[in-house]
Amino acid sequence: MPRQARLDAPGVLQHVMARGIERRKIFWDDKDRTSFLERLAIILEETQTQCYAWTLIPNHFHLLLRTGPTPLSKVMRRLMTGYAVTFNLRHRRAGHLFQNRYKSVVCEEENYLLELTRYIHLNPLRAKLVEDLKSLDKYPWTGHSVLIGKQKNPLIPKLEKEVSSADKRISFSQFHLETEKARMNPENPVNPVRTISLAEKTVEDVLLYFGETFKVGRRRYRQFVKKGIKQGRREDLQGGGLIRSSGGDKAGVLGQKKKERENGDARILGSGNFVTKVLEKANEVNQKRMDKCSLQVLCQKIISAFSIKEEELRSSIKKRGVTEAKASFSYFAIKAMGYSGREVGQFLNIRSYSAIRISEKGKEILDKRGISWNSLAK
Repeated sequence: MPRQARLDAPGVLQHVMARGIERRKIFWDDKDRTSFLERLAIILEETQTQCYAWTLIPNHFHLLLRTGPTPLSKVMRRLMTGYAVTFNLRHRRAGHLFQNRYKSVVCEEENYLLELTRYIHLNPLRAKLVEDLKSLDKYPWTGHSVLIGKQKNPLIPKLEKEVSSADKRISFSQFHLETEKARMNPENPVNPVRTISLAEKTVEDVLLYFGETFKVGRRRYRQFVKKGIKQGRREDLQGGGLIRSSGGDKAGVLGQKKKERENGDARILGSGNFVTKVLEKANEVNQKRMDKCSLQVLCQKIISAFSIKEEELRSSIKKRGVTEAKASFSYFAIKAMGYSGREVGQFLNIRSYSAIRISEKGKEILDKRGISWNSLAK
């Protein structure tokens, strides 16, 4: 039976899993695990992808991600290919490291965000890598210890000089330099302004579900995790489709309306209505990305529509027409075509984060001006 295409709708929650080839180990020691997390940290920040839960098991890993403008396929390709190259060089081996492609399941956030966070973070306990919850609290290779404040967050990107020796062969982007510049107070460069990273914000987002302060949130979150230990391996969280959503029991969906039963998809964990919405959104995105063109071609279309010059679009000019053109360019490039914030930022001579940020305003500007992709394509 042929494999279904992955769903790559931006902004949805996705449970991602990948195993070593022939179930062999992909993490041989702590240096491997550190190398993987350092790479993941940089990729998450650059692509504005949130990671709510993660765990590293010797022969596989789990991630609970919400993608930003960059498709999940690009995020995972960078992560897995880059790590495999570093791993093979370090251990003097050749060939594939991972078993086939990664598996991803789109999840309904309202019902599954907290359940999957708990389930993923309890993996080391189920795998008998730790003895009990107290040991898990201090275990550094899952996000649980970060959420309760027992370990530093390894998903906060480090400066390049801090990156482990195992990854010195990697050519990282200019993210670190841009981050440091963003932290400087222009009026008083001696005193840096602290900016919160996406990884820090994501931890806050999870804890806010449990309380209004870190102290309360951490305590209640740990209680929530403790209650999940007795549940063991939950089949209803192992994949997508309505039957899995009902605890793996077909009887759980027999009482649903025919339409609800039909709206099941193995790539999606959620209700029938959620399945329908995700499929529609993914299809819409795929249709838009079919018209992908080069950034230079898009540039010519935008400057024509906004009656400006190319050098203005790629300059630091703050005129309204120019800033609106930049936002519209970024929207089409990032949201509709799948270019990364780094690619668009380099073209416009702005920071990658700025490109992502202004792309959020592009749709509103285009709607006000009555500009669509179809009108630009003529």
